[in-house]
Amino acid sequence: MNAIAKDKVFIAFQTNDETRSIVEAIEADNQEAIVIRYPAMVKIEMPGRLVIRRETIEDLIGRAYDLRELNLNLISLSGNIDESDDEFVLYWNQH
Repeated sequence: MNAIAKDKVFIAFQTNDETRSIVEAIEADNQEAIVIRYPAMVKIEMPGRLVIRRETIEDLIGRAYDLRELNLNLISLSGNIDESDDEFVLYWNQH
């Protein structure tokens, strides 16, 4: 596996009304994110580290949001996970 592919993390969600705002929030907080849209899935790839912020999602949906709600539409992810009440982070350990 080449170094570029190894350093990318990703998260994939079902495509529906709930995930549109989540994807928009991820794009806002991760300027280098690559969003790949499929008929029933949206996959977001990011070199190194991808951050999903509760506050950004809340601003877009106009209500309180618990990051555990991500799991309702989650299909797959790649990377180590670090999560708190405020952030869900995917990353690869740097050696």
